[in-house]
Formats: sequence, structure tokens, C-alpha cells
Amino acid sequence: MAAFLLRRILQSLVLVWIVLTITFFLLHLAPGDPMARYEHPDISPETVMKMRGQLGLDRPVIEQYFIWAAGFARGDFGVSFRYNRPVGEILAETIPNTLRLTVASMALYVLFGLALGMMSAARRYSAFDRLNTIVALFVYSIPSFWLALMLIMLFSLKLGILPSSHMQSLDSASMSGIPLFLDRARHLVLPAFVLGVASAAGLARYMRGSMIDVLREDYIRTARAKGLPERSVLLKHAFRNAAIPVVTILGMSLPFLLGGAVIVEKIFSWPGMGGLMVEAIYTRDYPVVLAVNFVVAVMVILGNLLADTGYAVLDPRIMSKETGR
Repeated sequence: MAAFLLRRILQSLVLVWIVLTITFFLLHLAPGDPMARYEHPDISPETVMKMRGQLGLDRPVIEQYFIWAAGFARGDFGVSFRYNRPVGEILAETIPNTLRLTVASMALYVLFGLALGMMSAARRYSAFDRLNTIVALFVYSIPSFWLALMLIMLFSLKLGILPSSHMQSLDSASMSGIPLFLDRARHLVLPAFVLGVASAAGLARYMRGSMIDVLREDYIRTARAKGLPERSVLLKHAFRNAAIPVVTILGMSLPFLLGGAVIVEKIFSWPGMGGLMVEAIYTRDYPVVLAVNFVVAVMVILGNLLADTGYAVLDPRIMSKETGR
């Protein structure tokens, strides 16, 4: 297992560096200038040129790349062009917020997706299965931004039971303990639902199909013939084998959720990496874009690594093939 994980990690590091290199040159080749926002009658061209030199933007792109790469390899993400602050400090403020939203969404995604898929497979072709299929296809086809806006209109504007934006209330500074936890939980409900539960419809369909295939196997009929309870048959015998192809979907769901988080965070004014990334792209804040892209790439590759590990845990034969044993 150790050699298997080490090889996957080394491959992932090379892949991350390739992604960052491509992103670096695409940013510099794209139209736009980070100094464009300083083009103002009150700011002299000499001042703008001096700032450009201080940021190193007056050097050739290849030289800028090697300077950036040397600093990045040391863990130095540079200084934000817009905020004039170390990028590491900005990420330290936004990453926990995005992880809070992503982890909550992932938990709902897995819980609802697997549960609904297993129940539909156990009651296939029933009224519940047909209703679940219709609702799942309807929810899965709804754009996330439209669903977010509709939920805000219903639960925030019409009913007034859930907040429409931000991670906590404006008066949260005076809260602590359970009241602060409940306040943050209320703010988390709508964005986590849009990002997690609405996306669980696709996972439920995959889980249903995989469970139906497994429930047709001979060993399942044998388990039922022995008089085992249906719950035991589903959870102990069918689920493990049915989950193997679903692990791929779970591994791919992390980048899907992170990509959706950009839109959801912007709509709900959630102070995470999504909003930071959008603003950095608009203002051509190269160090922030590269740093956020690095974090996202690491999370995506981590999701794939967890999927590979899940394969090995559910079916040790896969690891044996990887290690050549």
C-alpha cells in the first residue's frame, strides 16, 4: 500500500506542476494588463512604470516564469497585485471557508446519493423508484445558479427563515458557543443544499444501476436463501461490490463540487476561494490566480488519490495489479 500511494503522490506532483506551468503562460498570453486599473489621469505614467518594475512585470515572460517557479518551490506564493498582501495570508483566510462549504456539501452529496440509490435499487420499478427517478432527473438538469436564486427568493425573501448571503450574521462578533454555531449552520444550509443535495441526484442514479447489477448475482440469492435480513443483504453483501464503480464518481465529484463552489460562493457572497478566484481573474492578479489554481489542483488530485485508495480498500486485487504482485 505504501509503494502504491508513493507512486500516485509522485505522479500527482508532476501533474500539478504541469497544470501550474500551463496556467502561468495562459495568463500572460491572455488579453489584459494588471496595471490597467492604475491608468488614471491622477496617476502619472512614470508611477505606473515604476510599479510595473517593482512587480517584475517589465521582464520577459520566461524570466518571470523562472522567478515565480523558484519562489513557488520554496512555498512563496508571492504578493497580490490587488491587495498588496502575501498571497499565503489571503489563502489562509479563504481556504477554511471553502473547505467548510465543500465538506458539508460532500457529506450531503454522499449521504443522499448513496441512500437514495440503494433504496431505489431495493424497490426497483416501484412507485418510489419512479418518483425518485423523475425528481432526480429534474433536479440534476437544473442549473445551480438558477436553483440558488430560486431558493433565496423562497426561503430568504418570501419565508424569511434562512439568510441569503455571507457565512455568518453581521452581529456574530457578539456571539459565541452554540448561538454562533447555529448562526453559521443557518447560513450554510442554502449553499450546501445547492452544491451537495442537488448534485446527489446523479450519484443516486449511478448507485441505483450498480446496486441492481449486484443484486442479480448468485451470492446475493444465496444470502437471501439463508434467511438473512434484507438490510444485512444490502449493506453487508451488496453495498461493498456495488460501491466499487461508484468510487470513480465520488473521486470525480470533488472537482465538480469545487467548480460549482465558484458560482455558489459568488451568489451567496460566501468568503471563499471561489469569489477570490473570480475577482483575481477580473483584475489580472496573477499570483492569486496561480495560488488558487494550485490549491484546487491539489484538492482535485487528492480526490483522485482517495478514489484510487478506495479501490484498493474495497478490492485488494486492484492494488496487487498496480504493484505487479
